[in-house]
Amino acid sequence: MSHKDIRFLRITYLRGPNIWTYRPTLEAWIDIGDLEDCPSNTLPGFYDRLTAWLPTLEEHHCSPGVRGGFLQRLREGTWPGHIMEHVALELQNLAGMQTGFGKARSTHVRGVYKVVIRTRQEEVGRDALHAARDLVMAAINNTAFDVVGTVSRLRAMVDSLYLGPSTAHIVDAATARGIPHIRLNDGNLVQLGTGAAQRRIWTAETDCTSAIAEGICSDKDLTKTLLSTCGIPVPEGQSVDNATEAWEAAQDIGLPVAVKPVDGNHGRGVTLDLMTEEDVHAAYVAAEKEGSGVIVERCVPGDEHRLLVVGGRMVAATRGQTTEVVGDGAHTTQQLVDQQLNTDPRRGEEEEFPLEFIVLSKEQHMLVELQRQGLTPEGVPTAGQIVRIQRHGNLTHDVTDQVHPDIAELAAMAARVVGLDIAGVDLVVSDIAQPLAPQKGAIVEVNAGPGLLMHIKPETGLPRPVGKAIVDNLFGHTGDARIPVVGITGDAHITSPVARMVARLLALSGKHTGLASSQGLFLGKRKVQDLTHRRWESSQRLLMNRQVQAAVFENNPHNILADGLVYDRCQVGVVTGVPKAIGLDEFYIQDDEQMFNIVRTQVDVVLRTGFAVINAHDAAATELADLCDGEVIYYATDATLPVIEAHLAQGGKAVLCQDGQLALATGDKVRPLFEHRQQPCTADELRTGVLLASVAAAWALDIPLTVVRAGIESELPLIDLAQA
Repeated sequence: MSHKDIRFLRITYLRGPNIWTYRPTLEAWIDIGDLEDCPSNTLPGFYDRLTAWLPTLEEHHCSPGVRGGFLQRLREGTWPGHIMEHVALELQNLAGMQTGFGKARSTHVRGVYKVVIRTRQEEVGRDALHAARDLVMAAINNTAFDVVGTVSRLRAMVDSLYLGPSTAHIVDAATARGIPHIRLNDGNLVQLGTGAAQRRIWTAETDCTSAIAEGICSDKDLTKTLLSTCGIPVPEGQSVDNATEAWEAAQDIGLPVAVKPVDGNHGRGVTLDLMTEEDVHAAYVAAEKEGSGVIVERCVPGDEHRLLVVGGRMVAATRGQTTEVVGDGAHTTQQLVDQQLNTDPRRGEEEEFPLEFIVLSKEQHMLVELQRQGLTPEGVPTAGQIVRIQRHGNLTHDVTDQVHPDIAELAAMAARVVGLDIAGVDLVVSDIAQPLAPQKGAIVEVNAGPGLLMHIKPETGLPRPVGKAIVDNLFGHTGDARIPVVGITGDAHITSPVARMVARLLALSGKHTGLASSQGLFLGKRKVQDLTHRRWESSQRLLMNRQVQAAVFENNPHNILADGLVYDRCQVGVVTGVPKAIGLDEFYIQDDEQMFNIVRTQVDVVLRTGFAVINAHDAAATELADLCDGEVIYYATDATLPVIEAHLAQGGKAVLCQDGQLALATGDKVRPLFEHRQQPCTADELRTGVLLASVAAAWALDIPLTVVRAGIESELPLIDLAQA
């Protein structure tokens, strides 16, 4: 039956590197039916409607490679699948989840396309794909479409499902260093690195953030006591149990004073510059509602500052300012706040906004501040009257380069005293560029899990690379965050025994090794799970296990097409051959020529410091060598193969087996693996292939040759080739 519609046939989430790209993608199979005969330049009004809804498509380069390139393709004529790709990407961008990679490719079935989009969050990407289909059809049929509502819905999904901006900033910094990440829950708990080399973050907390230190920070009185003991300036203060005691303490300390909750945060319940008994009583009530106790302190003169300390070093600093509105004689205080403050694009309810909306009725300390000025949220200030909403806040003015070295060192010392690897140190001082003590400044709080947005997106000054500082502190400036990973693909009859043999050689070298193969999931020699279902998720457990020091993965073409690879990069990628296109009809793979791009996925992810191990007897496999970012080790039983001779002539490496002798060749230098006797390896062609590929992988992994020899003698006879 003919139709002019776009129908989804299947949507697959490729969670790891795949035939399209290194990153997770959504692959949608669509049927455009009779729209195959309707490129965009044949659809009246389509271009105008689409660009009116999404004018930002002007930024898409597409194949012309220039700004406006996609619009050029629209004018020349392109098909709905390609248009859907770009619309889905742009909807994600408008929703605040930036992405740019996409592909649209036809299959051998008329009207059926594979549309691929990069997405940072599966559910958002799926919704964007469906919305893109509806938008494109609305533009074709000249019907209404709610772009604003759609983007709003997607934005809400991003806010609720994607990483928070602080966590995302750290993850981006890790990615820039080539460090992989795994999201461990629906929130902001993220693993950086793999296996035994991993570290964990939870927003601005890490697996080194002490629970004891967090407990100390939550008790402001205890924090001040510890800091004072170490000679760090802090405001004098007393804990009080009622409003009467608060006023008595204020008189003892000396006016003006500050009243705050003992264990509050984000400045809630903090009231400053209190001079009268009435104000102190009101401030006590406000503070009591926000914490489990109340403290009265000397009010330190100056501006509030937040210094971010990472790994014992100050890396960023911001200054706060007074929050005020100006009366007009017509609007209430809350209305003025809505008009003059809440319209600030930096304010919002979600975590991505550095400032929150101000609702006066919900902030007791702000009500106290208004009360001191003779106002209420419902009151109408006179025209020109300056109304103070908050004495300190809006910590969004970067002053990192102005901080005096003595103040930076005091902040770092405060973090060390409390015991935090990452700390937000709050201090009040008139001039951050001068030493603290002469100004009678003081450190007023030390916070665990500090917010990072004020440093990432300051209102004035430079954004600071605080995510990089956190990642460098976790891994050092040159530390490795990866365990050795070996990926193996090719002919099914040989990949499984090679995987088992390589895993055993790694184990013999002293590494606790995980193996994911067609035979199951193994830790050492212990089988922990079959991999008949949810293979990708189960295999990923090896990378999440803190005990695993090396991991080996067998990847068949079906797994690569259905899920992508489990790992983002590998130290060694083994290709035993390019198999035939058998049993892959469900993926629209029917021609043997299509298999090259599937198998190349394994070579594409080899690290620059790694190796591709390639069967030199498979001509198609040898063509993958040029695609490897690292080095190549060929293996063969025939040293006279042209590809071997050319490779060795250029100083390359190869593992050879001739006349029963197993040898490692580098350029014109050849050394036998077994020095004193020949190792027969040609009696069984399959076993020889397993031997050569395994030794080549072991060589690439720098496993000592003594271990390789022992492994061949003791382990190879145990490898059951019948199970392959």
